[in-house]
Amino acid sequence: MAEQKSTTVAPTSSSSKSGNLNSPFALIVIAAAIVVAILVYKFFLGSGANFEGGNPENKPLPGNFLGIVYKGGFIVPGLMALLMIVVTFTIERFLTIMKAKGSGNVATFIKNIKYNLETGNLSAAKQACDKQRGSVANVVRAAVDKYEMMEKETHLTTDQKVLAIQKEVEEATSLELPILEKNLTVIATIASIATLMGLLGTVLGMIRAFAAMANAGAPDATALSTGISEALINTALGISTSAIAIIMYNYFTSSIDDLSYGIDEAGFTITQSYASKH
Repeated sequence: MAEQKSTTVAPTSSSSKSGNLNSPFALIVIAAAIVVAILVYKFFLGSGANFEGGNPENKPLPGNFLGIVYKGGFIVPGLMALLMIVVTFTIERFLTIMKAKGSGNVATFIKNIKYNLETGNLSAAKQACDKQRGSVANVVRAAVDKYEMMEKETHLTTDQKVLAIQKEVEEATSLELPILEKNLTVIATIASIATLMGLLGTVLGMIRAFAAMANAGAPDATALSTGISEALINTALGISTSAIAIIMYNYFTSSIDDLSYGIDEAGFTITQSYASKH
């Protein structure tokens, strides 16, 4: 079992990374998020209705949060784009993983498959796979088909037949798992860089605030506090985006680990069932 697990994980990682780099969907989402973020920043947050005298160059109206966010500077649309990317990929991954789990409980499904194999009812096992659907069911269906083929094979030894079933499980697994891990690299990357971008925006904002204070000559506590509050908007956006990305990444990886365990258990059950009966 340990040997089987090591052979299935290795191709999955490389395929997943390749899918992330070359995925048209990922590129479209990233490009669209950047464009939308810039438009929202310029025309919604930067609307004259949010500022004194109707001019975005002036101070935000008292209590106007949109104007304060706008004053966070050019880093703000970048952080908004990252947030939209995380939300989009979170929804996409959630739907994909829910579909991969199938229509029923995975543990119950595996028990049902094991019972059908022990009783020699391969037709019922196939029907259970068709009813369950999802990644685990796809791998099990491929293994059951190979199981049935090996029962009709007369030129191979039992060990060779078991190895053939194991290889079928590994090949089917290598096709299913990359689909589950696709785009997780984007979420993990955003989890790392969102906070740094927020801090960068804060530092730049505070530099501008203190520079304005120095040019004014006399200290102005109100102007300084306003500048600092505007700069901290970047930190708030960055930390919020990073927190969401980290939570969702951990949730998805945990769900994928559960599915991987289910696939490994199903493959082990099928191969052991064949070995014990032959």
